[in-house]
Amino acid sequence: MTRKPVVFDLEPDDQPAQSVSDAPPVPELDEPTALQATVEAVGAARRRGWGGWLWGLVLGLLGTIISVAAWDYATSLIDRVPVLGLVVSGAMIGLLLAALVFCVRELAALGRLHKVDTLRQACRDARSGDLSAARAQVARLSQFYRTRADLEWARRRLHEREPEILDADGLMDLAEAELLSPLDVQALAEVQTAARQVAGVTALVPLALADVITALVSSLRMIRRIAEIYGGRSGLFSSWRLTRAVLSHLVATGAVAVGDDLLEPVLGGSVLSKLSRRFGEGLINGALTVRVGLAAIEVCRPMDFASVDKPRLSVVLQRALKGFVK
Repeated sequence: MTRKPVVFDLEPDDQPAQSVSDAPPVPELDEPTALQATVEAVGAARRRGWGGWLWGLVLGLLGTIISVAAWDYATSLIDRVPVLGLVVSGAMIGLLLAALVFCVRELAALGRLHKVDTLRQACRDARSGDLSAARAQVARLSQFYRTRADLEWARRRLHEREPEILDADGLMDLAEAELLSPLDVQALAEVQTAARQVAGVTALVPLALADVITALVSSLRMIRRIAEIYGGRSGLFSSWRLTRAVLSHLVATGAVAVGDDLLEPVLGGSVLSKLSRRFGEGLINGALTVRVGLAAIEVCRPMDFASVDKPRLSVVLQRALKGFVK
């Protein structure tokens, strides 16, 4: 005797079918941020490779050879001419002390930049954490600017209004508005000054390579000033590391080239067709300087832009070139 097949209904009829419109939205991927993280990861991987060990061994070997040669030269000179040998030895000791002071200052500058990077990451984590973690992070941020006389009033105002905020995200927004907004104004002023200088020299000085040298010097000085405004310290190796970070940010965001497509809607009309060649090159170099400055602000800022609007390239460019173009 065979039994009839039994059908089991796994989905009851009273359960409504899900609609496509009710599905949760697909999270959008921030392409510049993801690409920037990839570029930074590749750079970190390269720094951790064999190249670092190789350069370390080369520098150590050269330092040993130079030290031994200097010691032999000083001792032999003391044997031949005692007075001159003592003078040369004193000069070498002074040079060594100056080199030690230089190394200490460079290490302090690099440590300051690392602290800014640590603060930025900690502020990101504090936005998604609890209120106590956000308050601790705000206290560290306020402590970071304790020596800044121009932020004394902002720090007091932040301390007075901090008990009024009862959520982590709102507290971080308050810290950004009170502490970093005045620094943003100073940094944007530096960007506008550098852009006007580069545009003016390019348009008015007909010398070859004058625009290239001016743009390079102005951009490096602008990056160092922006780092100092946000709490960094200027130094040779720290400036090089900071410049590399700014260039990596520009590559990651894909905003290196600026041409007539940008200048036309910003300044009106077909700009490059109405102006002379040197004048048009000045406008383009000024726009590129503004883009480098905005990238430096994002790299040097100890907090990401959240409650404060991120500076727009078109707005900053208009203010920088105000009076330069009618």
